[in-house]
Amino acid sequence: MALEKISEIAKKAGIGEDYLEPYGKYKAKIDLKIMDELKDRPNGKLVLVSAITPTKAGEGKTTTSIALTEGFGKIGQEALLCLREPSLGPVFGLKGGATGGGLASIAPAEEINLHFTGDMHALTSSINLIAAVIDNHIWQGNELDIDPERVVWHRALDMNDRALRHVKVSDQDKKVAPRDESFLITVASEMMAIMCLAKDAEDFLARVSRIIVAYSREGKAITVKDLRITHAVMKLMKEALKPNLVQTLENNPVLVHGGPFANIAHGCNSIIATKMALKLAPIVVTEAGFGADLGAEKFLDIKCREAGFTPDAVVMVATIRALKMHGGMAFEDLTNPNVEALSKGVCNLKAHLDAISNYGVPSIVAINHFASDSKEEVEFLRKWCEEQGYRVAFLDGFIKGGEGSIDLARQVQELLRTTKTNYHPLYPLNAPLKEKIETIAKKIYGAKGVKYSEKAEKQLEEFASRGFSDAYICMAKTPQSLTDDPLVLGAPKDFYITVREATLSAGANFVVCLTGEVMTMPGLPKVPAAVKMEDMPW
Repeated sequence: MALEKISEIAKKAGIGEDYLEPYGKYKAKIDLKIMDELKDRPNGKLVLVSAITPTKAGEGKTTTSIALTEGFGKIGQEALLCLREPSLGPVFGLKGGATGGGLASIAPAEEINLHFTGDMHALTSSINLIAAVIDNHIWQGNELDIDPERVVWHRALDMNDRALRHVKVSDQDKKVAPRDESFLITVASEMMAIMCLAKDAEDFLARVSRIIVAYSREGKAITVKDLRITHAVMKLMKEALKPNLVQTLENNPVLVHGGPFANIAHGCNSIIATKMALKLAPIVVTEAGFGADLGAEKFLDIKCREAGFTPDAVVMVATIRALKMHGGMAFEDLTNPNVEALSKGVCNLKAHLDAISNYGVPSIVAINHFASDSKEEVEFLRKWCEEQGYRVAFLDGFIKGGEGSIDLARQVQELLRTTKTNYHPLYPLNAPLKEKIETIAKKIYGAKGVKYSEKAEKQLEEFASRGFSDAYICMAKTPQSLTDDPLVLGAPKDFYITVREATLSAGANFVVCLTGEVMTMPGLPKVPAAVKMEDMPW
């Protein structure tokens, strides 16, 4: 099917021409003033797409989100899809693009995966502006008495580059002493979190002003407001705060906005885009990164609470290939039927469904079909779901697009019609920081408990003493396991999560807990996706 001009897609979404800011033929930004017109409309239903623990066999969460939207289109159900923006890190690294796959894709894919409308560049520039002003302030006399050893704001790059994890700045400068610095990937930054958690432009500005960038020699927190550059940041970010409109291959509208990773950030698209979508459509489909232990937990505990959203359903994506890996089958053998490995691997699916049950939101399993799946394996998984009391649907969206997604669309439609959500967050915000961390570890990961490094202990105590005991918890953990060890598959028990370090994101109002070996600046694989593009037309 040919792409339609973005003005036609806007009409389908109910977006007037006055609010559309085209970036070429097939993509546009939406003026935030549209919310004044939409404010009195009732909200639509909110559907989250999550998944089992990812493996290299593939799960297809974004593909399923797109397929479900296409399926709604096939059955005449108006719906709007909200996705995150791709990062250049995985695009040129291991994962590749983030625009779906097969006939369940959004377009123009290459433009979305690369520069898109410039949001990532605006974010990176804003982050590095703050970093540059900090070091310049120190160089120019240090009126705020910033302790160079306690600068906590880091530079960023939207690229996987392990060489930038540890660098030295101001080297060979005769006026100031050199200091250690580290880059993080743009999508793991607090600025990205703030962009995605802000309710509007005013809230974004207020959050930016609260960012703690350093501490003085006397221990006073130094904020962006103290640096007097909040309005400069706002000028860089003003256009980036507007959601982006694109389309599926079957010409259904999609909002793509914000892109925090879920393993080292909160993993959800922007509240601004989701709020807009809920006013525009009776059903909104969105996704949260990686498995339910990461993206879904943060969506349900952080994003929904901050925005005041009440999620109505969760679609849990599972593939037979991935479940066989969780059952101990080697990746190289996955094309061979193996019901025994599948029967062992379903424990991972159950663990994620049990985690979601903590929130009182009804769920449905989507069996995302691969061509290598045998009939016996599909029937086993369908029967297992039914025996466990889980609603289940078969999905063939990758191969057949909307036609292969009708079963899932109809069942989600029926679930929304017949089953009322009883959503409630996992933990109270006024609980102590450690109690919130341990609640996530035990109830979502299935851990026995949490261990803390001496450094993490001191950091959590300091954050509480500074008045941030009511902050959310943003766990930074490997996506490849329910534990903090990426090699442990399935649904292990009697393990501990180790928090080695904690950082405070005052503007986002959460404490990031780094566990295991997770890094805020990923590295490239031995053969990056960028190298694999060598034979592709440019």
